[in-house]
Amino acid sequence: MQIRKSDTKRQAIVETAYRLFRAQGFDKTSMAEITAQVGGSKATVYSHFSSKEELFVECMMAALENYMPGSLKHLDASRADLRTSLLKFGSSVLDFICSPEQLEVRRLMIAEAARSGTGKLFFDKIAALRAQLSTFLASCMARGGLRSADPDLAAEQLGAMLEAEMLEPLLLQVREKSPHKNETSRAAERAVDAFLRAYAVPSPPALQAARCRN
Repeated sequence: MQIRKSDTKRQAIVETAYRLFRAQGFDKTSMAEITAQVGGSKATVYSHFSSKEELFVECMMAALENYMPGSLKHLDASRADLRTSLLKFGSSVLDFICSPEQLEVRRLMIAEAARSGTGKLFFDKIAALRAQLSTFLASCMARGGLRSADPDLAAEQLGAMLEAEMLEPLLLQVREKSPHKNETSRAAERAVDAFLRAYAVPSPPALQAARCRN
């Protein structure tokens, strides 16, 4: 497939802007500087992105979309072992969000959200990615692998459980070193098991025991 020149230019703009935003922050990076480093005119840059805010959000989304296919491939509702699928997904997500680069990106996003109004733009953009997890969970519910519930809420809760143990200490630099693979795997396991305790359909013996206890 032939790549159009406009697509190549857009990619160059995003890559240059991403590097500058990471190095200097949002406020200190100007569209003029981005244009100078990419080459061409401001009109060309603005033909792709209507504002610096839009370009900033696109850069943050590009960082997410580079990893999402690798994580989402583990979400296959047709697989018999739901827990294994969720564990692979959870471990992949944690490895990504706990990496030094992504911690830096998230700090930058949080810092600029209130001042530049990019927070809502980013939230709206990421909703499409979050919807894929929700769709997977809805399919599991329809197949009887999970109890019937609001799949959007379930997706939000699973995401929060995955982030709960490690993300905040890393963001606040209470913990300076990124976790090893075995640490993220164990954290994902604890999060997924907590999620399944809330949403899994009990097996008949477990259900019977629960009724006896009540």
